Amino acid sequence: MQYILSVINGINLRPLLRRLMKHIIKVFLIVLLASCQESKQKDLPDSEQVSAQEIIDKTIEASGGNNFGRSNIGFYFRDVYYTARRYKGDFSLSRINTISGDSVIDILSNDGFARFINNEFQVIPDSMGVKYTASVNSVHYFSVLPYGLNDAAVIKQLLKTETIKNKEYYKIKVTFKENGGGEDYDDVFIYWINSETYKTDYLAYSYAEEDGIGLRFRAAFNERFIKGLRFVDYNNYKPKDKALNLENLGQQYSRDQLELLSTIELEQLSVNLIDLN
Repeated sequence: MQYILSVINGINLRPLLRRLMKHIIKVFLIVLLASCQESKQKDLPDSEQVSAQEIIDKTIEASGGNNFGRSNIGFYFRDVYYTARRYKGDFSLSRINTISGDSVIDILSNDGFARFINNEFQVIPDSMGVKYTASVNSVHYFSVLPYGLNDAAVIKQLLKTETIKNKEYYKIKVTFKENGGGEDYDDVFIYWINSETYKTDYLAYSYAEEDGIGLRFRAAFNERFIKGLRFVDYNNYKPKDKALNLENLGQQYSRDQLELLSTIELEQLSVNLIDLN
């Protein structure tokens, strides 16, 4: 032991310490570089990491998936009753209302649009049929989002990820083909999908107005699952500055710079799933 200690005491440790420090610094730099590259990876175009289609598939699955396609759903929206039946590609979307004491039922299905007043079929001008169709379809479309984002007319584009209220979101732009996209096929939507839960927490859209383009931003709240299907209500906002771009609305919301217009709430929700057998 005495011999070993004497040998150690005789060694000049400075060169060894220098080499050790160089090794430590080298390892530190490698770790730091890897960390920077990981951070940089998040700044790369999202298309290089994951596709819009994969994200949409996951957000639909997180909200109930294909079970929406075999369901009977009913709810009240602003004192009007809506029902939706979807089964094996067939659908029937209805709106049941009372107008001036008359029972008015609007039905949109695979066969087109039909209106009944006091249970009697009505012949209506094509221009009004288009208007009623868009009105009925709009409420049902928003009620089951993100279901429907895999329709054939939907075009998806993945934008750069974005942070809203300290949470990271995939940001997907949706446009529509003219063929199958409906009357408002030129509307543009943005969906913010939580990168951890894959739930759609925010959406925004632009639409044609008489004096230009209108913009709306919706923030989901009151999440609930009924028979495994996710439903939310929305706080509906508009920008204070009409010159804003649709894609910037998420950051405006994050800074509390949007104006609350209304709440969109589905009441007395009921769901029945249809057996596929």
